[in-house]
Amino acid sequence: MAKGLFVLDYYGPMLRTNRLITLALVAAFACGCAFSASPAVENPDNSGLDGELFYQLLVSEMSAQSGDNGSAYGLMLNAARKVNSSRLYERAVEIALRARSGEAALDAAQTWARAFPSSVEANRFQLQILLGLNKITEAQEPIKRELAGLAATERAAAIGLLPRYFARTTDKKLAASVVEKALATELSNLLTGPSAWAAIGAMRLRAEDLDGALDAAQRGAALSPASEEPALLATVLIGPKSPAAEAIVRNYLANKPTTEVRMAYARSLINAQRYAEAYAQTQTLTTESPDFPDAWLMRGSLELQDANLVTAESSLKTYVALSQPSDGVVHDATMSRGLVQAYLLLAQVSEQGQKLDDAKVYLGKIESPTDALRVQRRYAGILVRQGKIDEARRVIRAVPELKASDALDKLNAEVQLLRDSREYAAAYQLLKEAVDRYPDDSELVYDQAMIAEKIGKPDEMETLLRKVMQAKPDYHHAYNALGYSLADRNIRLTEARELISKALGFAPNDPFIIDSLAWVEFRSGNSTEALRLLTGAFQTRPDAEIAAHLGEVLWATGQRDQANLVWKEGIGLNPNNETLQETMRRLRGNP
Repeated sequence: MAKGLFVLDYYGPMLRTNRLITLALVAAFACGCAFSASPAVENPDNSGLDGELFYQLLVSEMSAQSGDNGSAYGLMLNAARKVNSSRLYERAVEIALRARSGEAALDAAQTWARAFPSSVEANRFQLQILLGLNKITEAQEPIKRELAGLAATERAAAIGLLPRYFARTTDKKLAASVVEKALATELSNLLTGPSAWAAIGAMRLRAEDLDGALDAAQRGAALSPASEEPALLATVLIGPKSPAAEAIVRNYLANKPTTEVRMAYARSLINAQRYAEAYAQTQTLTTESPDFPDAWLMRGSLELQDANLVTAESSLKTYVALSQPSDGVVHDATMSRGLVQAYLLLAQVSEQGQKLDDAKVYLGKIESPTDALRVQRRYAGILVRQGKIDEARRVIRAVPELKASDALDKLNAEVQLLRDSREYAAAYQLLKEAVDRYPDDSELVYDQAMIAEKIGKPDEMETLLRKVMQAKPDYHHAYNALGYSLADRNIRLTEARELISKALGFAPNDPFIIDSLAWVEFRSGNSTEALRLLTGAFQTRPDAEIAAHLGEVLWATGQRDQANLVWKEGIGLNPNNETLQETMRRLRGNP
């Protein structure tokens, strides 16, 4: 009789239920001790399987099923040692990890690694558990073993992944030091050195050692100027504090660059607001690699930013065509992030070109549940522009609610639609109902206060804002709003100044609060100070509301040409701003 059949026959009376039979099979098969139907077939993992061991595995799995992970772990590790089974060591590690017992998992992994010194899996488990336990120093040797058995090309790729292993470690400087020591033998190797220096640089960057990261990028590039890893690191370092980083990138681009490095460089230029240079890189990319979709997406977004609608539409459509599945069939219910962005940008191109129906078609192509509210807000906004406010509200209300916060997000979206349509009475009623449902939501109360003022209820606005101040004493928007309202109505100016000063205490550099303080100064007759404050605020944050106030102070002090220039700039920022429109109409008789 075969050994496995004998064991089942011997222990048959114990297996009274289907569940226990299943556990027996789990113990034998899933842990690498599969039964052999014929004793002639050799299987090293079966060599130590006898009745006692089978029973031990069975009890271990039963203990794990019942939540007694301590007993399950001990039995499984003991069994692994008895038969020297790599699979059973791995199972012991899994049980310990499931029980969130890091030290036990480490002990099993280390025992496994000692029993199987050449096991890649054992070493990798050991390394990951050490890092999970924040035992950074002890990770040095496992890293060396991880790399030792790999060919140079594979080793370079593995080195590039090392920073990810240390992503959650707390002592970033120590982690960088350990990685550098582990890679000491690679640093002068022409094949693996650039990758090693790039990994060290990434670790130093996480430790906020910018000079050290730049030094690593320079060393890697000096070892091999044609290697992309140091160049990619350098793209992250580009900035006013690291001018030498850009030299590394430009030197690399002068040879035969990969599209990834040129794209990374373009992104760095965008982050630095060097849009013309970024656009030049996308033009080069789309010329050199016309089938590389992401370059067309970036190019189209930059063209749209410059209001080049025709070229933007062409670039974005090229991206869409390149990103579609080759067989024309969508294999995933969720659209890629790039396609979502492309269709949103195409809708924006159509909106700016006054092709509102085309914009709705593009938005209708987006299939992404997580973006549903964002997309439908845009769709509803177009409906508002077409005078279809009721339909726009229905569109927002029909968006599925995937998480608890979605209901509130939909409410805020509907309120914003009503604001944009200047349907303030309806917005007020909607917010009143919302506050009744969410009385502790200070932001809803604040929004209700702002709309109350719009419909001529300043006393109610003040009551609501003071309610917010009481609930959230650090909510500076409430102090600023009430202070500005008092100043705008030219009443209780001393109190207005106190409220705005308190808001500035929480947000001292906020240009909108500085605008409010300037308005108090202007109402108090201090035009020179008001002009100084407003000029600074407008330089910090060009905004139509601030432009309205700055223009009025300039007008009042006789600088009318300058006032008109400021108002013109404000119109360019937001032609629909009510404060700006009212100010221009009141002072010069036309918007």
